[in-house]
Amino acid sequence: MKIRVGDTVQVIAGKDKGKTGEVLQVLAKQDKVIVEGINVVTKHVKPSQADPEGGIVTREAPIHVSNVAYYDSKAKAAVKLGYKVTVDADGKKTKVRINKKTGAEVDKKKKK
Repeated sequence: MKIRVGDTVQVIAGKDKGKTGEVLQVLAKQDKVIVEGINVVTKHVKPSQADPEGGIVTREAPIHVSNVAYYDSKAKAAVKLGYKVTVDADGKKTKVRINKKTGAEVDKKKKK
């Protein structure tokens, strides 16, 4: 799955088509993602010891990964992602995600 937690995605199909949001959680086994502010549903919660009030709660429901696309903030459009394998000077291979349209890397460099 090319979408990761923290990516900004745009919904390309469904009731929230055209909206953008940040990925909060990736459910890889189900091929679904939970996006902030997208596919919001109301859930009736019974009172329990943890939540004595209960009531009606709104929360984000999972959306299938095929209905979202990576959102490129520079191009201000949804783009397809691909992979590119690069080899360092000492022979170490690293796999990075790239924007298929421009060829630019989309992975943020992690500080160690």
